[in-house]
Amino acid sequence: MRLILLGPPGSGKGTQGDLIEDRFGFPKVSAGDLLREAVEHGTPLGLKAKKDMNKGELVKDSIIIDLIKQRIHKQDCKNGYTLDGFPRNISQAESLEKMDSDQNEIAIDIKISNSTAVERLSSRYICTDCNNIYNIKKEDFSEEKRCDRCGGKLIQRKDDKPEVIKKRLDVYHKKTEKLIDYYRKKDVYRAVNGETSRKVVFKKISSIINQFNN
Repeated sequence: MRLILLGPPGSGKGTQGDLIEDRFGFPKVSAGDLLREAVEHGTPLGLKAKKDMNKGELVKDSIIIDLIKQRIHKQDCKNGYTLDGFPRNISQAESLEKMDSDQNEIAIDIKISNSTAVERLSSRYICTDCNNIYNIKKEDFSEEKRCDRCGGKLIQRKDDKPEVIKKRLDVYHKKTEKLIDYYRKKDVYRAVNGETSRKVVFKKISSIINQFNN
């Protein structure tokens, strides 16, 4: 089974992907994580992506698609996986179906408002070592804070600054939201209220997964 998590930045796709992996065993495949790892390790695809990034351009669809293709064809994804941050547009969705046509799929949309997205992301800090995510208000943050899991340094990503968040939301509403109609027409689209706690959101997502599995 292929689970596609939709939703604006800050909706909790990464967190829910981790919970799904723990409960159902579907590995979380994060497009952002794959891209960062490829650039950091200097892989052929990472070097291509870095050229785009150094020019201030968006990384080409073909590079992201190749990264995803390499990952989902690994053995641990044979029985299913959860996609976080991919597809972002119709072209990527169509490429996904071509590269892995055998999987049944569900598109789960975690819906939150723009104001909630800005509030959450501007308080989000990430461990540099294990990528554990924390929600810390500016007034409560200090340089001494460390990750509870591994002791790594906590940082705020550049794209989690309020002015950048608003641009990311604009891109999401203009491009990625078109996927809602795309998956609706395929009758695999389901929406959940992401304004509630992660526990409540996960309970609803689990119910959807169980319905599709039966």
